[in-house]
Amino acid sequence: MMMHIALATMLLPFIGALLIAILPKRYGPVLCSLFALVATLGMASLAYLFWQNGQHETTLILYQVGHAQLFGFRLDKVSLLIGFAVVSLGFLVSLYSCGYMSMGNREHPQTGDNRYWAFLLVFIGAMAGLTLSSTILGQLLFFEITGGCSWALIGYYQSEKSLKAALKALLVTHIASLGLYIAAAWLFAKTGTFDLAAMAQLDEPSKLVVIGGILFAAWGKSAQLPMHVWLPDAMEAPTPVSAYLHAASMVKVGVYIFARAILSAGNVPHIIGVVGVVMAVITLIYGFFMYLPQKDMKRLLAYSTITQLSYIFLALSLSIFGSHEAFNAGVSYIFNHAYAKSLFFLVAGALSYSCGTRLLPRFKGMIHKLPLLGIGFCVAAMAVAGVPPFNGFFSKFPLFAAGFAISAKQLWLVPLLIVVLLESVASFAWFLHWFGKTVPGEPSETIANASEVPVSMKLVLVVLIIMSLISSVIAALWLQ
Repeated sequence: MMMHIALATMLLPFIGALLIAILPKRYGPVLCSLFALVATLGMASLAYLFWQNGQHETTLILYQVGHAQLFGFRLDKVSLLIGFAVVSLGFLVSLYSCGYMSMGNREHPQTGDNRYWAFLLVFIGAMAGLTLSSTILGQLLFFEITGGCSWALIGYYQSEKSLKAALKALLVTHIASLGLYIAAAWLFAKTGTFDLAAMAQLDEPSKLVVIGGILFAAWGKSAQLPMHVWLPDAMEAPTPVSAYLHAASMVKVGVYIFARAILSAGNVPHIIGVVGVVMAVITLIYGFFMYLPQKDMKRLLAYSTITQLSYIFLALSLSIFGSHEAFNAGVSYIFNHAYAKSLFFLVAGALSYSCGTRLLPRFKGMIHKLPLLGIGFCVAAMAVAGVPPFNGFFSKFPLFAAGFAISAKQLWLVPLLIVVLLESVASFAWFLHWFGKTVPGEPSETIANASEVPVSMKLVLVVLIIMSLISSVIAALWLQ
């Protein structure tokens, strides 16, 4: 039963994309939303069956040659939690796009072509396959598919700027994938299988090669120094694409495969943890200083995303020193941040839809003319900054608690954690600054002349506001 549901969850979006490609354009939005909903229900069903079966971790072998496992599904707390997040957000973005991709959009007045809906569905299917994959070969396959989809969706508007941004994203993430190729080849050479669980059999030098390769690939996909350069330019994509690929799913591929490697490998060499922590802190500081001067809301959110992903790398790297709390903080951070940052991006999309601009200084007085967007902006800002009772707090607090606990034995962590703590406070102050300049007060001319936001977009924003409050509860109950 679980094998059939997992296969359907992964394959149905691809089938839906094929149907969209051959049917008239008017069917695109409906089919995309329908197949994304079915995939979401499939992932929820897998989670329910897993819970009903006593949460027994299960590996379902899909294809193997001899003793070499090539493709399969791994059903456990981490894969199902993150899998549900990326697929459910794919459905919400599809629904949001039904309103956004229309002639009423003041920034980009056009209806979505078949290629938009088809590539969005392929991306959802690839994310389902990647999160559930039990082999590094399966991860590599879906890693590359997401790269191809991101190229097509970032360059969707076909402008010179968007096409350059799409090519940059494709090249950088493909260079990053070389680390995954090396890891897959080394794992197979040493163990005779691509099963991720086989990493536990490796000696320390081999673990360094395999996990180091995965970390390199993760840095590229999750936009960490030195391979961060593609993400800010990728904001040329339609805003729903930015929300899904560059906040909820594609950038989470990197941190997810790193988390899966740590979970599978058993004892990970501490040098991986040291490198991971140091690079996370460097990237975090860089991202913070880069988003300070930004006035374009999407570019600000892009650099903020780079910083938030650094927090996840920090938590996962800290877990290598023996902290299960840090690992759970990293996994819950992936889950919580996906909803909070998607809300932020989709608020930006709603503002550009109704106002025709993404420039923050023009948005004063949102709460009077566009109250839902003002509330969404406030909730997203506080969630991302880690203010209680929003979900970001329940990711950051256990991260710092675990980090300072580890620093009792690893004293070199203390100054780094203090720097990260200062960045967290400063980021809250910066988002509070922009909240004061955009949400309260008399509406600016741009806000006063704003058009109405479609119902489908409003509905998605309401769901994400709720999830920014309760996703941390879901993650905590699931991971306990």
